[in-house]
Order: sequence, then structure tokens, then C-alpha cells
Amino acid sequence: MEPDPVPPATPFTAEVVRAVTAHMNGDHPRETLLICRALGGLPRAESARMVGLDAEGGDYRAVVDGAEVAVRIPWSQPLRERAQVRAEVVRMYREACGLLGVSPGAGPGRH
Repeated sequence: MEPDPVPPATPFTAEVVRAVTAHMNGDHPRETLLICRALGGLPRAESARMVGLDAEGGDYRAVVDGAEVAVRIPWSQPLRERAQVRAEVVRMYREACGLLGVSPGAGPGRH
């Protein structure tokens, strides 16, 4: 019998995770969708929401062809502080826009 996989260690408290995911889902659903489409390998995603994060990446649920799919998108480097999450999400959003040929518009970091 194999042991259960150990979840990645996280420097973020449950409160921080709730705050970040609530902010992304409440204020940036379009940006979250574009990130999942471009960086999560789900170009046909219809909607997406962030459901968690840790030092190594963000966890999302996207709807593709009417079914919810889990997707994990790694950060470009391990994150240790809350402020790094914001900077990384902005970076990911800009990268996603470039890959999809979409104008960044009023995305994260512009409100």
C-alpha cells in the first residue's frame, strides 16, 4: 500500500487563502478564466474560479464542455509571502493575455 501523497507545504494561512481566492473570484473572474485557458491548458474553459494556493502554485476549478475540471497551475518560483501572490498572478495574467492575443485591459494590479 502506497502512502498518501503529502500536500505541498504552504506558508499561507487558511485566512490568507480564503482572502486571495475570494478576491480573485469576486473581482477578477475574467483574469482567472484567461489564466486557466492559457496556462492551465484549458482553451475551451467557459468559466473558472480559484479554489486554493500554496507555495508552489494555484488550484482552480474550470468548467469545460459543461463539466467541472480541476487544474493546478504552478508559480514561476516558490512563493513565501502574500505580496508575492499578487505579483505572480499579475505576471500570469499578462503572460496569458500574450499567449491568447488578448489585450490586458483592466486586469489585476489596475484597480
